[in-house]
Parts: sequence; structure tokens; C-alpha cells
Amino acid sequence: MIKDLTIVGGGTAGLVSALILKKRFPNIEIQIVKSDKIGIIGVGEGSTEHWLEFMKYCDISHQDLIKECDATIKSGVMFENWTPKKYYHSITGLYNEQTKFAQYLAGFGHVISNNIDQIKTADQNYINNTVFKNDLEYGYSPSNQFHFNTFKLNEYLIKRCIKNNIPVITDEIKDVQLNKDGEIYKLIGQKKEYISDFYIDSTGFKRLLMSKLGAKWNSYNKYLKMNEAIAFQTEDTDNYNTYTLARAMDYGWMWRIPVYGRWGNGYIFNNEYINAEQAKKEVEKLLGKEIEIGRNIKFNPGSLDKVWIKNCLAVGLSANFVEPLEATSIGTSINQMFLFMHYLSNYNDSDVNEYNSKVNSIMNNIRDFIFLHYMVDKDNSQFWKDIKKLPVPETLANNLEKWKYRLPINEDFAETNYFLFYESNYTSVLHGLNKFNLNNIKNEYESHSIDLRNYTNELILKEENLYKQKVTVSHKEYLSKIKSIPYSTLPKFEYTKSVK
Repeated sequence: MIKDLTIVGGGTAGLVSALILKKRFPNIEIQIVKSDKIGIIGVGEGSTEHWLEFMKYCDISHQDLIKECDATIKSGVMFENWTPKKYYHSITGLYNEQTKFAQYLAGFGHVISNNIDQIKTADQNYINNTVFKNDLEYGYSPSNQFHFNTFKLNEYLIKRCIKNNIPVITDEIKDVQLNKDGEIYKLIGQKKEYISDFYIDSTGFKRLLMSKLGAKWNSYNKYLKMNEAIAFQTEDTDNYNTYTLARAMDYGWMWRIPVYGRWGNGYIFNNEYINAEQAKKEVEKLLGKEIEIGRNIKFNPGSLDKVWIKNCLAVGLSANFVEPLEATSIGTSINQMFLFMHYLSNYNDSDVNEYNSKVNSIMNNIRDFIFLHYMVDKDNSQFWKDIKKLPVPETLANNLEKWKYRLPINEDFAETNYFLFYESNYTSVLHGLNKFNLNNIKNEYESHSIDLRNYTNELILKEENLYKQKVTVSHKEYLSKIKSIPYSTLPKFEYTKSVK
């Protein structure tokens, strides 16, 4: 039985892990040991819908994020310059009909087979950077994803940990000592020693604990070629996108993320083609102004071969990192921890092996989804010409063969319930990339009953008319109002509780 647990690392992954585990195991003594020498990028960070599951589980409201973390609303990702027409990956509205399987198939079938503009069918209020006024008046959350100021998010999560009786200790771990069975016995800090039954490595790319246990890095660079990024901030604007902008560049892509008071930006590229200074110049040419690089990050995309070894688990950048596209890092940490909490009470070697296998499947799912985005026809630089020559991961290739004839279905993702991306995600991107055989999808769509087909058509029209009839406020006005209202007078906001 685990009585105490030490998390090393005070970034988002470590703090989120602490809060989830403390909620699940209130009697386990959990402490966080963090270094004050590791900086935060601090240029804005985005979440996936899995962040909402974390918020629900740990009793965090969207009002907290907006007031404490300069959060903005995120409805999805807008892809610009990847294809002749920009496209949108969202998991809201029509693109989140997973509860009724036939309706999901018919809904996408209607849009694709009738060649309806994908962005037009997405939630128009988000595309137009507005939210419904009654969301503000009644304290509703208009989305299940967010952008937030990384610095302030870190401060907020630390406060939440302390409130939940999780000590946050500032110290520098100098050594990791193992016992005769190869387990971690104790950590030697600059200030004191730390002895626990279990340890979590959230030390980022250092992998301070897992490297001692012999974990090996499984690189994805055979498939994913991004390996460096520059990050920078730009000034505030009158209003904000309600989506992450991902714009294809000559040697990679640029992100643009609004947080309240400024924008976080970055250019991620392959350094075999350009260096950071050349990337900076390409950005400046696009924006028409000079920028100041806040952080230059180099990385090797991939994951640990085993994220759980003996009495230690890796999470966050210690465990895996692919690239910023689709904001997978935080979502992976959340799902990894929700899965882990089912094993922690009483585990054996079989549980550890099963957990590692499931996490490897989660990472293959992410790797395949990110790879899919690069299957474009761009050829305006040698980088994009070379991208076309990359081998397709076998798991993705097998699925693409199936999807020549039909839409993705839930059974295509059956290895675990903790994937980040499922049929609606893949369908949205495949549609944006024009990868479907329209005749096959049309035949599949027309195999549904006339009643269901009529219903999906009415659903789309209903969504469009609903937006036209409702009074909206600008995204920034909504955020400013929430930030200005004292907690005591805010509408009471409660999620439907999430039980993992």
C-alpha cells in the first residue's frame, strides 16, 4: 500500500498530477519538490478538451481560469496555408456528436458528400470571435478548451495544491539513490533528503529520475521532423481569436495564441533547413515588424520506451513530447494520470507492463494524428518536398486504407479509452485535407434512413439559425466582464461531476 509519494518538478504536468492523485487518494501524503532554476516559456499555452475533464474532477471553474490565469476561450485549431483553403479542427457542436453513433456518421457524411464548407458548418459564434451573451449572464462556459498564461497558470495550480494540503518545496535534487532491487530509495536534495514509497518524474527533458532507472527515449524523428522552435510574445489587440491559429510556414508552422493582455507565438521548424535567426526573419517578414525571441527550444520528438519503471512514473516532458501542434502535451499528462490512478493502490509487474503498453498506444495515436496534418501537397520549399517522402507509420497507413472506403469509427481506436484523438478528430482533419473519396462517403451517407439524413440537414440549419437569433458579445468583452466581477457576485458555476 502506497502511503506517501513525491513528485519532482513543479511545472504544469507535476502540479496537475498532484491534484488528480490527491483527489483520488486523499489519505496518501503527496509532496512536490520543485527547482527554482527551471524557467517557464511563458508565451501562452493551449489545452485540449481533456483539460475540462481535469477541471471537473478537481472542482476548478472556467471563471477561476479567466480571473487567475488570463485565460481565453479556445474552440479548436484553425489551419491556414496548409491547403488551398484554410480548415478548422474543432470538437464542439456538429463535430462532437459521439453519443449517437449513426448521427455522427450521417452528420459528417452530409457535410462531406455534399461538399459543404467545413468552416461554415463549425460553430459560427467561435469563428466570429464572439460568445453568446447569456453565457456571460448565467456563468456558463462557452467552450471546453482554453488558452492561458503559463506563468499565472503555474501560480494558480501551486495555490490549489497548497489549498489541498500538498506541500510545494523548493529544492534542487542532486542525486537519486537506488536500493538493491533497483527501486528509488531516496532523493538527495540540496536542502534535505526525500524518502517515499513512490516517485513521479516531472523534471522535463532532464528526466532526472527516469534516466537513473535506465529508461530509453524512443524517437519519432523517422516520421516527425520538427525539432526546434522559437517562442515570442506580441502586443495586446482589441479582440481575440477563439481558436489557436496554426499557419504553415516555409520550413514548418507558426502558432498564434491569445491570452488576456497579449499574444503568445512561436515558429516550429526543422533545423536541418534553417536556424533560429532565419526563422526569426521569416516571421518578421510575415508580421511586418521586429520580434524578440523569448525562448529557443530544441527537442527530439518521441517518448520513453517505458514511462513506469519500478516505483517511479514519468509524466509531462519527462515521459513524452511530440510537438506543439494540437496542444497534446497537457492532455497526455491528464489522461496518463487518470489511467495511472486505477493502478496505484495495489500494483504488480503485470499492471506496470499493461500500463506501459497502453501509454505507448496513446503516444502512437498522437504520433499518427500529428503526422496526418503534414500529408499536404505543399512544395514551396525543399522542406515541404522532403516531407512528402517520409514513411507513413504502419498504424496510420492501415487506418488510411480503411478510410478510403468509409469514415473512421470508434472501433478503429479500441486499444484504450484514454486516447486523445478519436473518429471525430481524424474525420475533421481528413476532411480538411480532402483525403476522403467523396463517392464512397456519399454512398455511405445515403445508406442511412431518409429521416436521419433529413435530421442532420436540419441540425446544421438549426445551428446556423441559432447563432443568428442570439445576442452576442465580443470574446474580449466576455473575458473583461468575468475578470471585473468579484467572486462573491459571480453566477454560481457547477460542472456535472466527472468520475474517472
